[in-house]
Amino acid sequence: MEPMMQSNPYLMSYIIFGVFALLSYAVSARLKYKFKKYAKVPVNNQMTGCEVAEKMLRDHGINDVRVVMSEGVLSDHYNPATKTVALSRAVYGGSNVSAAAVAAHECGHAVQHATLYSMLQLRSSLVPVVNFASTWLQWVLLAGIIFIHSFPGLLLAGILLFAVTTLFSFVTLPVEINASYRAVKWLDHAGIVTYDVKPYAVDALKWAAYTYVIAALGSLAQLVYYILLFLGSRR
Repeated sequence: MEPMMQSNPYLMSYIIFGVFALLSYAVSARLKYKFKKYAKVPVNNQMTGCEVAEKMLRDHGINDVRVVMSEGVLSDHYNPATKTVALSRAVYGGSNVSAAAVAAHECGHAVQHATLYSMLQLRSSLVPVVNFASTWLQWVLLAGIIFIHSFPGLLLAGILLFAVTTLFSFVTLPVEINASYRAVKWLDHAGIVTYDVKPYAVDALKWAAYTYVIAALGSLAQLVYYILLFLGSRR
């Protein structure tokens, strides 16, 4: 691999990006299939995603977080700055396992925020640094590869910036997994999903988590490549 890295560093980078882009597409397609499939399975009491979210927040004593509707597909998220759980239209008004799982997952982040979950706090503390790194990352890496022999420090700087974004990707993993764990546990305890459909909620959230796993592994692969490229240029 080393001769290829030295002769055409762009090609190897594109190959890595392409492989993980294909994996990401495959997982994303599977995720959409799963959510569409479980959207046909109703939940107890015909509760909508909005109602599920509001109940989960109340059950955890959280009264300062609003549940709002957002546009887009699978655009659901929790915003700690505004203390809002934003649910896509299908989730907000859906009375099915998929909607309940997503709504509960996003509320899981609100619970993490309220209970000062350590990994969420670490992730939040990294946001300003990641925003800075993301702004300059592409240009510094490009300059570093172009001037790899003349100014190797540029590539090293790019590697450090990329390492920050990679770290952020891996810190995100336990945050997402923990939110899903909280969601499924509460859905079961609150009787929103019955024993026979609980595995569907678990499966839906599992595939959602896979998207973060692929993103983290892709970022790590790129980081390792840039490190090897830098070390090779020093010989």
